[in-house]
Amino acid sequence: MTNENFNAVVVQYEKLVFTVCYQLVRDYHEAQNLTQETFISAYNHIDNCDQANLKPWLARIATNKAKDYLKSAYYRHTALSDEPVGEDVVSIERSPDDITLSKEQEQYIRDKIYTLKEPYLKVSVMFFLEEKSPDEIAVLLGRPKKTVQTQLYRAKLALQTMLKGELCDV
Repeated sequence: MTNENFNAVVVQYEKLVFTVCYQLVRDYHEAQNLTQETFISAYNHIDNCDQANLKPWLARIATNKAKDYLKSAYYRHTALSDEPVGEDVVSIERSPDDITLSKEQEQYIRDKIYTLKEPYLKVSVMFFLEEKSPDEIAVLLGRPKKTVQTQLYRAKLALQTMLKGELCDV
């Protein structure tokens, strides 16, 4: 396929690919990035695609790129920060009741974190509430990084167990 033919493919399917990415990540700018990554990947592997199946092939690449992004450590870290991803979209779609409920849920989880026993309490507060990295926590508490990671893992399991147990009781 020539560059001119591929440019025509990009023009024809860019809205489809962007829509697929945006539907999954709900972030306009990240969807643009993923659209570009999709077409780069498609360009590199265009010889492996039957031209009759170009549209579903591009949609599948876009879906996989978006899913990979959602699984990435970068996304999980930024999604946990105070700034919501795609704030302009979220603020329009969320009602005051939803925001209040969300704040109540955050407080509920925060209360559950404070019920943990040591050595998990300090590590959990620093990680979940103060958003410190395991490296920072290890330095601040004077513990090996691997110990902090193990304590975080166990704290997460304990929190999951507490939250699941209470959801079943409702």
